[in-house]
Amino acid sequence: MQPNSETLAQVPAGDWKEVITADDKLLAVNLKELWNYRDLLLIFTKRDITAIYKQTILGPLWFFLQPALTTVVYILVFSKAGKLSTDQLPPVLFYISGLIIWMYFSECILKTSNFLKDNAPILTKVYFPRLILPISIALTNLVKLGIQLLLFFSVYLFYFFNGDDIQPNPYALLFPLLIFFIGLFGLGSGIIVSSLTTKYKDLSHLVVFAVQLMMFASPVIFPLSSITDPFLLQLLKLNPVSGIIEAFRFGFLGKGYLSWSLLLYDFAVITIILLTSLITFNRVQRQFVDTI
Repeated sequence: MQPNSETLAQVPAGDWKEVITADDKLLAVNLKELWNYRDLLLIFTKRDITAIYKQTILGPLWFFLQPALTTVVYILVFSKAGKLSTDQLPPVLFYISGLIIWMYFSECILKTSNFLKDNAPILTKVYFPRLILPISIALTNLVKLGIQLLLFFSVYLFYFFNGDDIQPNPYALLFPLLIFFIGLFGLGSGIIVSSLTTKYKDLSHLVVFAVQLMMFASPVIFPLSSITDPFLLQLLKLNPVSGIIEAFRFGFLGKGYLSWSLLLYDFAVITIILLTSLITFNRVQRQFVDTI
């Protein structure tokens, strides 16, 4: 959005008003404006982080407990009872490595998918770049991911020095790129859903169900190497999360499916989703104040 200079010129001196209109370009992203509002971005991020553990007994410890307790449940259900393969890795390390990546993605998409509705009181009263809100959600979840990585590396170092078959390699350096793209995937998908829910309210319920199903189509509880059906394997590879989780495991643990062609496919799909989200959002933001 930007001030309409033509309108400004017609306003008498001493009676200045600023009229803000939506940008006509569907792919428009004013990076300079976003940078100018960086302090507001940090304020929203701090607000979201504080809101997560405010008035809780354990506070920030919940960031550790969520993946830790989920990992324990997965070990009991899928490894012990279900006898699912963990790619010859310690079950704790296998599940937690997939969970922290998946949780970052799922939190990004679920929280972003409601950002217009959740922030309606602010959006209808004050102007600021609307994309500040979903970006702050991604940053909030990035902080959570950073804390959860401490848990992962604690478990990782324990098994590494215990002599388990863990083989870190230079592909671990891809980690920042993997996190960047999976964050964009959650961000872009969430913006699309949030934009569409201004008109179709029931989509917010559908996305929760879709994300739950998507986890079972991702190598969080099973490795791709355990899939013997060629058709099913190709189907699972269509999910951009699959290649990213497998590449993460391959880099740090030496086990997993690393394919440059699969990663390039993932990055291409995520880029298309991000561009689609910008087009959808820029179309909707011209009138969403009247519908949220």
